[in-house]
Amino acid sequence: MPERRTVAIVMAAGLGTRMKSATPKVLHRICGRTIVEWVIEAAAAATGTRPLVVYSLATEAVREAVAALADTVLQDVPRGTGDAVRSALSALPDDVDEVLVLNGDVPLMRAELLAALLDARRLDQAALALVAVDAIDPSGLGRVVRNEGGTVERIVEEKDATEDELAISEINAGLYAVDVAWLRRRIGDLAPSPSTGELYVTELVSLARGDGRLVAVLDVEDDGRLTGINDRAQLAHAEWDMRVEINDRWMRAGVTMQDPSTAYVDHGVQLAEDVTLEPNVILRGKTAIGRGTRIGAGSQIYDSTIGEGCVVWASIVERSTVEDAATVGPMSHLRPGAHVGRRSEVGNFAEIKNSRLGEHVRQHHMSYLGDAELGADTNVGAGTITANYDGVRKHRTTIGERVFLGVDTMLRAPVTLGDGAKTGAGAVVTKDVPPGMLAVGVPARIREIRPTGPTPAEQATASDTSAAGPGTAGDASPSARPGGAAG
Repeated sequence: MPERRTVAIVMAAGLGTRMKSATPKVLHRICGRTIVEWVIEAAAAATGTRPLVVYSLATEAVREAVAALADTVLQDVPRGTGDAVRSALSALPDDVDEVLVLNGDVPLMRAELLAALLDARRLDQAALALVAVDAIDPSGLGRVVRNEGGTVERIVEEKDATEDELAISEINAGLYAVDVAWLRRRIGDLAPSPSTGELYVTELVSLARGDGRLVAVLDVEDDGRLTGINDRAQLAHAEWDMRVEINDRWMRAGVTMQDPSTAYVDHGVQLAEDVTLEPNVILRGKTAIGRGTRIGAGSQIYDSTIGEGCVVWASIVERSTVEDAATVGPMSHLRPGAHVGRRSEVGNFAEIKNSRLGEHVRQHHMSYLGDAELGADTNVGAGTITANYDGVRKHRTTIGERVFLGVDTMLRAPVTLGDGAKTGAGAVVTKDVPPGMLAVGVPARIREIRPTGPTPAEQATASDTSAAGPGTAGDASPSARPGGAAG
């Protein structure tokens, strides 16, 4: 028997007026992903094929948002769920045998449930199968109407229900598995609702029964997973439920969360064993954290890679890379393009943008490195700034290995400092500094680096003038010596 081909139809044509937003309802985000993307993932996992998303002119943004994940079809004049299915059938390949019909605003739905729904239809060779829930609060939802033998006869929308029907607590969850051959024959027989004029997909139940076909029912508990998102309050509840699931999964995989209720971890984040997340941590996008790394309280990391054995504390890291055993923070800001080398130290109020720090670079505090390259073992003094922008273009600064930058050094790009070079405190460097040389003054002048200890002549002079009191020994002015790079 040939394998059955199944495609999911995801209805996403409604703007969602109760959200009170210019953004289509299904494009609001939960744990870093749009609502409809969660539905698409579950649908694709259950069917093994790309879903077909139905959008409208009002939700045109949906088409582009899901293009990488699903096919799309336009419902030109939205007239209800039945009309959405009709629009989808026109774009459905001829070799499709059955469809799942899903609402695009149910992000907590799981592939396992959809697979079970397909199995229920196939088991009984039913025209369609639906999911029913004995709801705690059925208000606003379609009721499942059964006959005396317990067979489902029809679904009635609340707007069209009688008083007796409104008393029914069993509701239709809005998930269907349908035989496509039968659906193509009967979709044109849907009649407009007397109260709204819309075509309801739920009418397919009574059409199937009228044809003498079975309607299978999959009964599930009312655990809130099948609740659609209609307003911001429901969006927040769904975000919480999803976040609890994500955090629980990572803790069971070996991640420590000191306060899971304040750990915000997007679905795309990857965490290794023995990662520790302190309270009030936010990890977004395609972020990956290596084994044994501690993300300290108050940190926010976006689309970044943090290596093994690192510490990031009360800092913001955006689209950057931090290699193994490095430390960042507190109060540091790694802007897009920052690359912090192995064992490097980025301290408080240090900012890095589009720059690469080699191994064991120390940038301990109050400094800005933009569009720069720093070699290994370089020390960045407090107040150091790379002046990378001339008002028209950005320019790069290249700093070699073992460079010592004095406090308040300003490097006017483009400029290069060779290996072992030094700058004095307050130096404004406007031209290249050769390897092993010293730049001092404003603008900086190039000098040879004097020994750090006194020369024999200085020792003799100091001995001859010792009676003159402190502060008179030697003739070296402050600007002739490198400024201390604090830390």
